[in-house]
Amino acid sequence: MEIRVLNYFLMVAREENITRAANLLHITQPTLSRQLIQLEEELGVKLFHRGRHRVTLTEDGMLLRRRAEEIVSIAEKVRDEMRHDSGELTGTISVGSGEMQSSQFLAELIASFCDKNPLVRFDIYSGNSDDIKERIERGLTDVGLLQKPVDITKYDFMHTPVKERWGVLVCADSPLAGKESVTPRDLDGMPLILPQRALIQNDLMGWFGSDLENLHVIASGNHQYNLAILAKNSGGCVITIELELEYDGLKFVPLNSKQDSGTVLVWKKGQTFSRAADAFIDHCKNSV
Repeated sequence: MEIRVLNYFLMVAREENITRAANLLHITQPTLSRQLIQLEEELGVKLFHRGRHRVTLTEDGMLLRRRAEEIVSIAEKVRDEMRHDSGELTGTISVGSGEMQSSQFLAELIASFCDKNPLVRFDIYSGNSDDIKERIERGLTDVGLLQKPVDITKYDFMHTPVKERWGVLVCADSPLAGKESVTPRDLDGMPLILPQRALIQNDLMGWFGSDLENLHVIASGNHQYNLAILAKNSGGCVITIELELEYDGLKFVPLNSKQDSGTVLVWKKGQTFSRAADAFIDHCKNSV
């Protein structure tokens, strides 16, 4: 299975039209069709449902699309890492980060590194800590900013100096909006929207204590903007960390106890990194 053919496959999957994909790839339509048929024969599966004017992915095709995107991404990363002919540092560094106050700290590290190494490019992936750990394990991400609690036994890491403050996002006309802080009792029977990560949910259950039996959870998720929109339309309360963002019609109110989360910058133990990624990790260590 060649990288070139996987790129062909991905282009057809995106365009859903072989003729249009062939034009974009600058090859003939019969050549592209033949390559796709050979790929199906090699894998022993049907990848496309072929209509008169449109092709769509089969279930096997959708699986290959996910894997092909990973393979092509890693291949491009390897090519970047091999390009070190000049004396200046070059290449692409893949970084993962969630939506956190600590992202400001990470952004400052990236900016100061770029000042010294202008030919290096950063590829930034946004997701929760579990998503980022998975990408690190698959070799798609070099360095990740993770929110505690998180298992970091497989990683080298450094603690960041930032703490994430927990609270609730509520509608501005809610009785809770006028409070200085909220207690577990304040949230009895309220429609709650929780973070998606199980480890964080477990931490929050400890904060609720004996009021746990009165919880009314309506949803969970991992992107604050989407959860904020749901809260605005449902009158629910999003339990979340404080960000330097404002949502029209919503207000952030902190939890009554000091519910703070630390964050860590991690990279895989024993990993062989590109020169650029190695340099960035050293830069991070020396910046604290």
